Amino acid sequence: MKLSDRVEALAESATLAVTAKAAQLKAEGVDVVSFGAGEPDFDTPDNIKQAAIRAINEGQTKYSKPATGIAPVKAAICEKLARENELKYDPSQVIVTSGGKMACYLAIQALINPGDEVIIPVPYWVSYPEMVKLAGGVPVFLEGDENDSFKFSPAMLEKAITPKTRMLIFNSPSNPGGFTYHPEEVDAISKVVTNHDVVVLADEIYDRLRYGGQGFKSFAATSAKAYEQTLTLIGASKTYSMTGWRAGYVAGPVPIIKAMAKLQSQSTSGACTFVQHGLIEALTGDQSEVEKMRVEFEKRAEHIHHRLTALPGVSCNKPTGAFYVFPNVSRTYPKLGVSNSVEFSQVVLEKAHVAVVPGAAFGMDACVRFSFACSMEQIDKGLDRLAEFLI
Repeated sequence: MKLSDRVEALAESATLAVTAKAAQLKAEGVDVVSFGAGEPDFDTPDNIKQAAIRAINEGQTKYSKPATGIAPVKAAICEKLARENELKYDPSQVIVTSGGKMACYLAIQALINPGDEVIIPVPYWVSYPEMVKLAGGVPVFLEGDENDSFKFSPAMLEKAITPKTRMLIFNSPSNPGGFTYHPEEVDAISKVVTNHDVVVLADEIYDRLRYGGQGFKSFAATSAKAYEQTLTLIGASKTYSMTGWRAGYVAGPVPIIKAMAKLQSQSTSGACTFVQHGLIEALTGDQSEVEKMRVEFEKRAEHIHHRLTALPGVSCNKPTGAFYVFPNVSRTYPKLGVSNSVEFSQVVLEKAHVAVVPGAAFGMDACVRFSFACSMEQIDKGLDRLAEFLI
C-alpha cells in the first residue's frame, strides 16, 4: 500500500516516541524513570472538572456553535488576555481549537504557501518544522547562543529574513530550552519584525509558568504594528494540567482567524463543547491551584538544575520558565562511546533506565531534554542513576 509523500516525509514526534518506549519497558517490568513527556504530573483542578461534568449533565454535548468556540469561552479568553497579557481582543479575533498543537497547525496551514520561508529559532519544539513542511513551507533555522540561554539576537533575526520569509515562530517560555525572553528583548525583536511583512506565531502556552521573578511580555503587546502582525497562541494544557482535554486558542487579525476557522470547519468541526465549559472555569475560576503548581515547578527547576550541573561532562542553563531543562551532554559522548544525542538517549535508557529526549529532535545534537513535570522523588531517583552511570 503506497502512502502519501507528505506523510512519508514526516518525522515521528520524538517526545511521544520516548514516552512510548519508556512505557513499553515499564510494561515489561523494567523500573524506568522518565523525563520525557511535557505533561504535568498534577491532576486537573477539581473546579475545572466539575464545570465540565455539569456541562455534560446539562446536555452540552453537541457540536460547538459556532465551530470557532462558544460565546462564553471567547469572552473568557478575551478577559484573560486583557488581564494577564495586556492585549485587547474582540471575540471575532479568537478561535478555540482542539489543543495548542491544532492551533499551531491551523495557523501555519492558513498562512504558508509552498516555498514560503518560516524562521524557527533553535532549539525548537519538535512539531514546528514538520508542520511547516506539511504546508509546503521551508523551515529556516536560527540557532541561538548557548551562552545566552540559546536566545537569538535582533541582529541574527534581521540577517535571517529574506523576501521569501512569511513567518517567525516565537516561543517564550521555551520548550525545550526552559528559557524566557525578557520584556526588553521581546521589544527589540519586535522592532525588527515590524520592519518586514512577516507574521509572528507567538507560542505563549507556558506564559504563566515562570520562575525567579522572570518578567514576561506578549509579543503582540510590544506595539500597535506588532499587534497587527501577531497570532497569540495559548492553551490550557500546561497551566491547568489539562493535556488530555485538548483545549487551545489563538487570538489575532480577523482575516487569519477566519481562514483558520474555514480549515477547522473542514477538519475537527471545533473543540469539544463540554471541554470549552471546563476552559471557561479554568480562565475565570479560582487560580490558587495554578500558583501551587507553579511554585512546585519552580522548586523542581532549582533542584534539577543544581543536580545536573554537578554531573561530570554536563552543563546547562538555569530554567526560567516552562518545565524543561536542556543540558549540553556532548562532553560525555567519548566516555560512553556514543556520537550523538540519539545514541546517548538510547544508552541511558537501556543501561541506566532513564528516559530523556534527544536534542537532535529539537535541532541541537549536543543536548538532551529533561522534563521536570514529575515528582521530586522521581527527579532524584533518575539523577542518582545518571550520576552513577556517568562516573
